[in-house]
Amino acid sequence: MKVIVSAGPTFEDIDPARFIGNRSSGKMGFAIAAEAARRGAEVLLVAGPVHLPTPEGVTRIDVRSAAHMHEAVTSALPASIYIGAAAVADFTPQTFSSTKLKKQTGSETLTLELVRTRDILADVAAHALRPRRVVGFAAETNDIEHYARGKLAAKRIDMICANRVGMAGSGFEADDNTLQVFWKDGDATLGPAPKADIAVLLLDLIDKELA
Repeated sequence: MKVIVSAGPTFEDIDPARFIGNRSSGKMGFAIAAEAARRGAEVLLVAGPVHLPTPEGVTRIDVRSAAHMHEAVTSALPASIYIGAAAVADFTPQTFSSTKLKKQTGSETLTLELVRTRDILADVAAHALRPRRVVGFAAETNDIEHYARGKLAAKRIDMICANRVGMAGSGFEADDNTLQVFWKDGDATLGPAPKADIAVLLLDLIDKELA
């Protein structure tokens, strides 16, 4: 079985000195990749800019931007399962400045034009080489079930794992996590627990509910 996992943030470059990013550490995705490899899967981990060691038995591709991650994931198809645990930027600067943007005399503001990035989850789900199962993640601050189920339907994926960010002990940068998992005919809560334990519970759930 081939499993593709994407993990970590993406960095969308503004100029040679600055970028737009987020607080994802990649720990959840790396834990999932490690557990899938432990179970005997052939695992490809597409990792955004993180400072984590490659799990044993996992092949790793490092990327930086949402566009790079999209290319790496879709180029790796076909696969049995895709688990999109990465916190991919929704927007990227429309243009990249090859020189550092300078403060303008007399101006107190800077306007950046942002454009939508390609939706990796939706594109994988609609791909001619679509994996048998496509699992996504959603980082939310409120109305978790509403937004998660909306993404489940809109992206036409099989399962979505929502976690609350912006609070201590869960989500970005933390070692522990709590996931609210939704699929067409059900839902489950995993955790709170260390992310390695959450990975075990999640893969068990995928095996059980998406068999």
